[in-house]
Amino acid sequence: MEQKFRYLLTFLIASVALMQFVQVVTRYVFEVPIMGLEESMVIPTLWLYMLGAVNASREDTQIRANVLEIFIKTERGHQILALISETISLVISSWLTYWAWDYVKYAWRVWKESPTLYIPTFYHECSVFIGLLLITLFIAMHVVKLIRQLMSPSYQVNKV
Repeated sequence: MEQKFRYLLTFLIASVALMQFVQVVTRYVFEVPIMGLEESMVIPTLWLYMLGAVNASREDTQIRANVLEIFIKTERGHQILALISETISLVISSWLTYWAWDYVKYAWRVWKESPTLYIPTFYHECSVFIGLLLITLFIAMHVVKLIRQLMSPSYQVNKV
């Protein structure tokens, strides 16, 4: 699964880069811009953005400002701080996922199309909901993992 995910992200970034390259060459070298290319570039760009965030959440490699870790000296304290941080993240991402679901329902009902190519915008607007749903699930998995680590008898005996 991880390998397929990496291939998907690689494909998306390559397609965005290729479309941007084609646009630059046709516009500035041949002085003939391709109409609708920017419009079609939005689809892989949004999916790349959201799936990149999902990947960071899955790998637990998000950018964090762990200032409080400087003042906490024990490993158990670091774990408790991480649990508090992940729990707050879970609440916020759940809330945002709920809002994104409302937006997906709206996008389905309205069924907008792009102005030049008439591409249904629903296909890239739903990326926000799918991305936030996956991020929320991965955060929940990290919370469960942290709780198990803190509750395990071997952790408590070795870390006291």
